[in-house]
Order: sequence, then C-alpha cells, then structure tokens
Amino acid sequence: MKLYRLFTFLFTSVTTGLAAALIVLLLRPDLFQGTWLGDAGDHTALAGSGKGPVSYADAVARAAPAVVNVYTSKLTRTSVNPLFEEPLFKRFFGDSLSKPTYRRENSLGSGVIVNANGYILTNNHVINGASEIQVVLRDGRQFAARVVGRDPETDLAVLQTAGGELPIATLGDSRQLRVGDVVMAIGNPFGVGQTVTMGIVSATGRSELGISTIENFIQTDAAINPGNSGGALINARGEVVGINTAIFSDTGASHGIGFAVPVRIAKVALEQISQHGRVIRGWIGISAQEVTPALAESFGLRQADGLLISGVLEGGPADKVGIRPGDLLLKVEGKPANRASRVLDLIAGRQPGDALTLTLERAGKTLEVEVLVAERPAEQ
Repeated sequence: MKLYRLFTFLFTSVTTGLAAALIVLLLRPDLFQGTWLGDAGDHTALAGSGKGPVSYADAVARAAPAVVNVYTSKLTRTSVNPLFEEPLFKRFFGDSLSKPTYRRENSLGSGVIVNANGYILTNNHVINGASEIQVVLRDGRQFAARVVGRDPETDLAVLQTAGGELPIATLGDSRQLRVGDVVMAIGNPFGVGQTVTMGIVSATGRSELGISTIENFIQTDAAINPGNSGGALINARGEVVGINTAIFSDTGASHGIGFAVPVRIAKVALEQISQHGRVIRGWIGISAQEVTPALAESFGLRQADGLLISGVLEGGPADKVGIRPGDLLLKVEGKPANRASRVLDLIAGRQPGDALTLTLERAGKTLEVEVLVAERPAEQ
C-alpha cells in the first residue's frame, strides 16, 4: 500500500512538472534560447564572454572620424624631344613643339588628425612635390592643408589644417602589439571613399625591405591598397598603432602583405617636426653589414657575430676616432650589434653631441672607442 502511494505521488509530481514546463515553453519560448548545446545563442554568449568583442564597430567609430582623405595636385614639366630642337624641324613646323608643356597631376592618399592644432600624420610619398593639398573629413568638410615638415627616411610627413572642431585620433602603444592581435586599416583605397579592412598583426620589426632608410614596420594582412597610404592602422580598442605605408605586390593591389610605420616612430617624427620643422637624428658616418659565416671566414674573423664596417665617411665622427673599414662592430653601449637595422635605430635615437661607446674587433683584438654623435645629414 505504501509503495502504491509513493508511486502515485512521484507520477503526479513528474506529470505536473512536465505540464508546467510545456505551458511555459509555449507561452515564453524566449526563456529557453541559448540554453541548448549548439544553439546559436550559446555562441553569441561565448563570443561576448571576455574572449573578444562580437563587433569592432565601436573601435571603428572611435577612430574613423579622425582619418581624412588627402588630395594633392602638382604641375609636372614634360620634356621636349631633342628632334624638335633641330633647326630644320623648326623651319617647317615652327618652334611651338620645342617648348616644354606642363600638366597637372592629381593623386590621393589618407591621413590621421592627431591633435587639436590640426596636425595630420601621413606618408611623405603622398604629398611629395605637391603644390596644393586638400583634406576631406568623413563628415564631408573640406579644408586646405600645408606641409609642416617631412621625414623621407621613415616616409612620414606632417600636415596642418585650420579647420575648427576637428576629431582627434587616440594614439596607442605599438610596442604592446603581438603577432596575432586584431588590427584594422582605415583609408581611402582607389578613391572609393573611407573603407575599413580587418586582419591581424602578421609580424613586427620588419626591416631591409627597401621601402625607406629607417625601417621597423608592422606587417599585417589587413587589406591595404593604393589610397590607403597615410591612413590609420588601429587596434581593437580604436587606438592608432601605425600609419599604413606600403604593400608587397606585383599588381598594385593587396596580396595580404602590408606594412605600417609603428606609431612609436610616428610620435617622434611628429614631435620633432612640430618643434624643428625636421627630424633630428644621430649619425656617426659608417655603413655596416651583417656578418655571415662565409663573410667571417673570408675576412679571417674569429666569430660570425656583429656587423662588419664596410665604409667610413672621411671626416665623419667615426673617422675622427680611428674606426676603419673591416673593423667588426660587436656592441653599441654594451648591447650586441647583431642587426644593422637595430644599430641604425639606436644611433639615430641619440641627439647630436651624445657620446657612444662602441666595442670593436680588429686584427683579433678587442678595443673600445668613444665617438661623439653628429646630426644625420638630410641627404643620407
């Protein structure tokens, strides 16, 4: 009898519970969304659980207003065919064909507004030789701009516009970037209008690409095309971490290998151009190349570490302290000199008048010399 009552109680409870659940499911199905394994709502919940944002719209909204389109124009002189200079030709056709002609060339790029004074970071190759520069904001406003200064060695330039109430980009810390971080490129590719593309940081510290003299690029697979040059490379928080500069391509279009100048370098160029109209860099008047085992053997070097000094400018700072071609540069200020780009960056970061201690190897002997840094000549 007791078992019968227990069975009846359990059966009634389970039936009532199932009936109640069915009624709730029919009346409020939204309460059960995202609770079943594999349900689409479950994926949404996971995506927003601290692993990363579902959308990057907030980051773009933060940075995009400060990215401008840069339109430039310049007059170019067309050379005259030497045949038109011949007296016999002039006799029959006159001298009108022997006069040079001029034509106006237009080009486009992008830029980033970086402070309330209307300063805009862009690439030097975007504005090089331009006689007129116009910047167009995302909201449609258009202003004339002037060149404050250029830095061909990093392919950067600073413009200034007099527009009021300008949006200003937030500059991030490019030193914190890691391979695999999500980044977005904002610019005006092919003149179609402001465009955002997304990718990741493919590599950092890229150098020896032949793009500029001083190279320390961020590599990304975010699509960068003609017209993107000078635009912003931003992180997932909407902070500018680089200035888009170049692509690796044999067609002119993106192949997924783009390069941006780290904002760390751009900040230095901005500060110095703002103060001096140019970038002042340290220089000691040497050229060097990295040592390979074959090169070490041919020069009779004891080790394949360091940089082989291949040239010393006569009368330059290095020449004055007795540094010679063929010396092996082992350390600069106690730091190993194992990459030419890093040594160039270290020396360039010093101010004229600073003293640098170099550790060298010559004829099997180690010696230290102190050289006074000079200002890097512009033509270098």
